[in-house]
Order: sequence, then C-alpha cells, then structure tokens
Amino acid sequence: MLKKIRRTLAVLCFLAVTLLFLDFTGTLHHWLGWMAKIQFLPAVLALNVVIIAALVLLTLIFGRIYCSVICPLGVMQDIISWIHGKRKKNRFTYSKEVKWLRYPMLLVLVVAIILGIGSITALLDPYSTYGQIATNLLQPIYLWCNNGIAAIAQHYGSYGVYQAEVWIKSIAALTTATALFIIIAILAWRGGRTYCNTVCPVGTFLSFISRFSILKIHIDDDKCIKCGMCTRNCKASCIDYKNGTVDHSRCVTCGNCIEKCHKDAIYYGRPRKVTATASAGEQGGVDKSKRAFLIGSGVAIATTAMAQAKKKVDGGLAAIEDKKMPERKNPITPPGSISASNMRQHCTACQLCVAECPNQVLQPSGALLTFMQPMMSYEHGYCRPECNRCSQVCPAGAIRPISLEEKSSTKIGTAVWTHFLCIPTKDKNEDGSPVSCGNCARHCPTQAITMIQLDENDENSPMVPSINAAKCIGCGACEYVCPSRPVAAIHVEGLEDHRTI
Repeated sequence: MLKKIRRTLAVLCFLAVTLLFLDFTGTLHHWLGWMAKIQFLPAVLALNVVIIAALVLLTLIFGRIYCSVICPLGVMQDIISWIHGKRKKNRFTYSKEVKWLRYPMLLVLVVAIILGIGSITALLDPYSTYGQIATNLLQPIYLWCNNGIAAIAQHYGSYGVYQAEVWIKSIAALTTATALFIIIAILAWRGGRTYCNTVCPVGTFLSFISRFSILKIHIDDDKCIKCGMCTRNCKASCIDYKNGTVDHSRCVTCGNCIEKCHKDAIYYGRPRKVTATASAGEQGGVDKSKRAFLIGSGVAIATTAMAQAKKKVDGGLAAIEDKKMPERKNPITPPGSISASNMRQHCTACQLCVAECPNQVLQPSGALLTFMQPMMSYEHGYCRPECNRCSQVCPAGAIRPISLEEKSSTKIGTAVWTHFLCIPTKDKNEDGSPVSCGNCARHCPTQAITMIQLDENDENSPMVPSINAAKCIGCGACEYVCPSRPVAAIHVEGLEDHRTI
C-alpha cells in the first residue's frame, strides 16, 4: 500500500510539473503554478518561510518523500530505473555513503548562492535541471505534436487548436540539457538513485533531517531470514541486510523493500517494541502509519482557471525572419527582476519563464556567470506592455510579481541607434533618393522615438530615428520590427539596475 500511495502521488506531481513547462498558452499556470513554488531551492531563494517549514516538517515526519514524490528529477530517475527493472530484476546492491562527494557538492551550491554564481546553481538544483530538460528537449516535441494536430484541425475548418513557433532558443542550453539528461539517465539506469545520493545537494541537505524522521523503514530481526531481497530491490542502495541496518539519510521511502519482503520483516513506521509474540494490534499500528502518510502527503488546491490566449506578434512592415542577436554590452533582464545582480542571486535557471513567455523574448543565457538563466532578446518578438507572465510563474523570486501598470513604467534598458545599419542611410530608391522607413517610430509603445532629418540643413537628407532616452523603457519593439538584416539598426542595451520612469 505504501508503494502504491507513493507512486500515485509521484505520478501526479511529475505530470503537473511537466505540463507547466510544456504548456505555452499560460492556461495551466492558474491551476498548477503552485507546483513550482513548493520546490525546495526556489522556495529557499524566494525566502518562502511557509514552504520551507512545510518541507522540513514533511521530511521530519515521513523521511525523504520530497525526493520520491515532489521532486520531478527524482521521479524521472524512478521512471528510467523502473523501465530497466522490467528487464533486469533484483539488480541493486548495498553501498556505503559517498561522503567525499555528497557534502562538497552541497558546500559548492551554498557558496555559489552566496556569491551569486548562477551557472553552478543551474547545474546542481534538481528542479532546475529537470526544467532545462523539459524546456529544451520535451517542449519542442510537444509543440510539433500540437502543430500537427492544429494543421489537421484547420484542414477540417476547426480553429480550437492553434500553431506555435518552434525554434532553438540556445544551442548551449540544448547541448547542456541533452548532456544532463544522458548522464542522469545512465546513472538511474545502472544504479537507481545514484545521482540523488551522491550529487544532488538538495537530497544531501534533506538527509540531515531524514536521519531524525519519526516514520522510517525498519527491519525486524526476529522475522528477517537474510534473503537479501530488500537490498537487491533498494534503488537507494541504503539497506544492509547482512547487518539488518538502513541508512535513513539516503532512504527515499519508495516502499520497494516492503513489497519484496515476504516475511513481513520490513515495515514503515515507528520502531516496534520487542515482544514475545506478535500481536494483531502491532500490525494495526503499521496501517495507521500508512494512513498518516497518505493524509500528510495529499495536497488539494482549487483555483479559478483563466484562459490566456497567446497574442500574435505583429511586425508591421518589417520582415522578421533570419535576424541575429546583436552584441550587447549589457544583458537585458525581465521587468520585475529589479537588477542583473538580483537575477544572478535568486535565479535557479529552471527556465519556466522561458517556456511560458508568449512573445518568445526570453532565452537561456550562454554567459559563464549566468549560464542557463533567462536573458531578453528581440529577434522573435518584443516584451509587450500587456504581458507579465514571467513575473507570475517565477518560483524563486528572481522575477518579482509586477502589475501591468508597474511594468509600463519600469525601465529595463535603452534603445541605441547604429547609423551605418539603418535602411534610410544605406539604401537608395531608383531615383537616388533615400529609402524611407520609420518602423521603429511607428511601433514604439512609449513614443520615445521620432523621425528627424539626418542633416537638418539638407532637405533631401534621410529621415532617421531620434531616441528620447527618458521615455524609452527597453521593451524592444523597435529592435524587433527593424527591417535591417542580419542585425537590427536599433537595439536595446540593458540596465544593471532597473528604474521607474
């Protein structure tokens, strides 16, 4: 029963988190957004005391069920290990705790958080690692399937499903996500929870608490016949059947050992008192513990669903294909992130904001210090004033909740014009007159751009953009609609600290 309960809850949590990353409409966030906020490291960085206390209390009572139920990377490993287990049964062995690797990895994560080295946090946080895999590997497959269904539906005159653009946001992010998946999959295929108990710093931190959990896996020496079935089915490699001990710091309370023991020598609960004969009441105590596990682990959330349609990005008169990212001196961080340093300090690079961005503005960074963290660029869209979805979905406090009114007055960067790339300065009509454009001025939502003559003393001088830096908020509309190729003639330089205008 314990294993069935654990599996049911784990599958539900895994599907919920996965759907958060796959859904590009933003609809599921209103139902499932809380699943991202109950992940351990994002809750720590967001200073969410209630969630942190709840997870610590959960571990103190039930053991490391966070790792086997709530953590999506842990459940992914279980799925891979389960597939291998169908072909090769009873394949695990007991191994001692790898202290020389576990504790240094936790120390590295703590130091990285303190120093704001986001690239290390991105690679060590289990939730963020799964987010990178889901965003870069699973979401494109999901979108291709969606587009196929939409094409079929449109052929028959139905437009209930619409197509979405599929593009590689970052080669570095795709390569890293693929490498992480392969490494973790191999470890799970061969050793079950090897990654969780040797590398994962969140698992190591929770192991300190699980040592003192109230409910644990115990071995009844009077009933144990030393057959070793518990050890050969323990994916955490934490049961030493020869000595009748369980390393509770590594046990994730999966229930495999209980299911495989045919002598009722393994149980989950409080230690049994040694008596001359086993009583029926003793067995009843185990059932109560299982019911307590179900009650303590179940979560019910009801909210009002609100569909949020994906807005079409209009490009005006500009072609929007094959545009390259300009070289920015300062990267652009989303409205609500407050500053680049705040983003580095709090972002775990889970890429939920990247997956949810309806305007295709957010991309994983390739910079060493902020590797895999979101940055803004405007080749596929611009940051529309009527959208604040990234601030709604961020679970770590890297992008704080911001209203649409606040966003419209938040300056995240300033547009910069490059003279020699601008169409009116380099292209001529057949009669020799300069080509007129003005896309940037027409689409600027804050009217920060006006068209003026390049040479005020020459009436035949081309009309070029003039930028009022006091009005510009850095939304990138001008950069997006600029027809200059391969690099836009006007681009946004980010601000280290955002300002209100």
